[in-house]
Amino acid sequence: MKLTKILTKKLTSFWLLSLTAVGAIFFIGALVSFVQLTYKFQQQKVTQLESMLVEHYQSDSHWDLHAWLPPILIAYNANSFKLTQGDEIVFEYYSPTPQSNPTLYKHTIDSKTDIAIELKLPQPYLLHQLGWYEYLILLVSLIAIVLFVRYGLRWFTQELDGIEQIAQRSKLVLEGEHTEALNSPGSGRPRLINRAMTRLLEQLQDAQKERGRFDQFIRSKTFLDPSTRIGNRIFFENRLEALTHDRSMIAHGAVMLINFDDLDLLQQQEGDEVINEQLNDLVQAITKLLQPYEDAVFARYDFNQFAIVVPQSSLAEADSLANKLLKLGISQLKNQSDTQDNYVHLGAAFYKAGDMQEQVLEEVEMALKAAQLQRTNNWFMYDKGAVDKEIAKGSVRWRSFLENTLVNRRFVAITENVIDSDGHACHKEAFSRAIDNQGNEIRATLFIPMANKCGLMPQVERQLIETVLFELMANNQESFSINLSYDSLTSRAFMRWLKTTLMEQRPLAPRLIFEVSEDIVVKHQQDLVENLNVLRKIGARLCVDHVGLQVVGTHYIQECHFDLVKLHRSIIHQIHLKSENQLFIRSLIGGLYRAEVQVFAEGVTSFEEWQTLKILGVSAAQGDYFNQ
Repeated sequence: MKLTKILTKKLTSFWLLSLTAVGAIFFIGALVSFVQLTYKFQQQKVTQLESMLVEHYQSDSHWDLHAWLPPILIAYNANSFKLTQGDEIVFEYYSPTPQSNPTLYKHTIDSKTDIAIELKLPQPYLLHQLGWYEYLILLVSLIAIVLFVRYGLRWFTQELDGIEQIAQRSKLVLEGEHTEALNSPGSGRPRLINRAMTRLLEQLQDAQKERGRFDQFIRSKTFLDPSTRIGNRIFFENRLEALTHDRSMIAHGAVMLINFDDLDLLQQQEGDEVINEQLNDLVQAITKLLQPYEDAVFARYDFNQFAIVVPQSSLAEADSLANKLLKLGISQLKNQSDTQDNYVHLGAAFYKAGDMQEQVLEEVEMALKAAQLQRTNNWFMYDKGAVDKEIAKGSVRWRSFLENTLVNRRFVAITENVIDSDGHACHKEAFSRAIDNQGNEIRATLFIPMANKCGLMPQVERQLIETVLFELMANNQESFSINLSYDSLTSRAFMRWLKTTLMEQRPLAPRLIFEVSEDIVVKHQQDLVENLNVLRKIGARLCVDHVGLQVVGTHYIQECHFDLVKLHRSIIHQIHLKSENQLFIRSLIGGLYRAEVQVFAEGVTSFEEWQTLKILGVSAAQGDYFNQ
């Protein structure tokens, strides 16, 4: 960043002004002294002339002035001279080349005889012309002054540069750029202040990281299993609720429950360290297996049970995954007892949109019991025939449908109000919906995963942004928030178009809020930070949403300069009854107290939830409670 040199410019300007004022005062004083000295010298000449006239009159009363007085007057460069005695003119002289604006001297040299003189002399400072020698002296003096001022300015600037660097670091601190201020210590002076600022910035950075670690510690103690470091039952229930709306599933997928019989007895036989090591190997293998499945949930449901949720999976994918999980369970967790052929069982239930959450959990438990009844290491899928007709569409058909919808611009925008604690709408969130050939709305939970798989999310979000900018914003003065996917934020073409559009519509930029999922930011922070900073500098605000789904620290919020934080609906659901979720929100808001970041909530469905959120310090919320 270029130094502003604000302090140096002010002090240097004051120093130059003071130096100029002193020089001007000295010059004016010297000029006045020179003029006064020439007048004094001229007056002395006039006095000498009067003395000569008096002496001559006293020695010779006949005044033979024509013989000696004209040469003296010529030497004086006199314009005119009159010598009078009363009203009689005794002697009179006029110069053939008189000068303008003469100085008049009138004196009575003998009061008894009433003899007086009237002498007009030119201005004394006009009689002296400057020669080359004087001009040379003036030139040398001016050069010496310029060199001295230049040297003084350079020395003064160098001396103040250290203070300027400290001022620049202070400006970065006030702007919240703590990392940049810490990385640019420079050679600020006084060095003691510079070192103290560096140490305080280091301690502040450590405190922020410690605060993030403390938040992560609270979340891990609340939502993580201490042995395997994956989600516990509370975490699993929250994530499962995130996939529901009014307790009914919002999309299709599969829920699986892996049970290890007699795990407690095996732990007593083999020891805690051996079993924990095998469990950790199993967790790592399952986590690696689930990486291709987007938004998959893996948690320890009970001491001897592990739960998995795979959203947006087909029946074929669920069957294949169940087979692989069973093989992993058998190979990773060794059982040398007599029950080694009957200690790993997996139950799975395939669900579709509209199924109740309680029903899905009951079905997966029934499937697990069915697998256990087979008396062998096995898995069982409950209700394989429950297939939604929309799920059956293949990837090729989905791509064709999405491309056709994009070409015909049949992606429409719907909005939902975000209400602050005073009951006023602070902004609206815009969602996209797809319209098929029959005019039916296609759920976003169906087409967004398919658009991600087909790489069409940048085009879908571009149409949504165009709708918001040129239709919704043109009709009112409200602010709108829009979700951006990872593919859009890392697409050069999309980001180039978005920056160009926002620059052309610069007055609308402050009314836009771009939302990014916490999971995307945590996993790809280095890839996204540059483009996020560009959007922020153009004037748009940034929001991180789905906060609470992952057990991570919160330091990324300040590092990426997010203005808003939106809590996920799984954290909000029945918050008035869940002390562990309240603890998480208190810790999050406490860590962001001085960061000027507002905390929002989504999925508020009841008055009790909203009242609890306001007590905890949440600024605004959205959900069915406000839509009613």
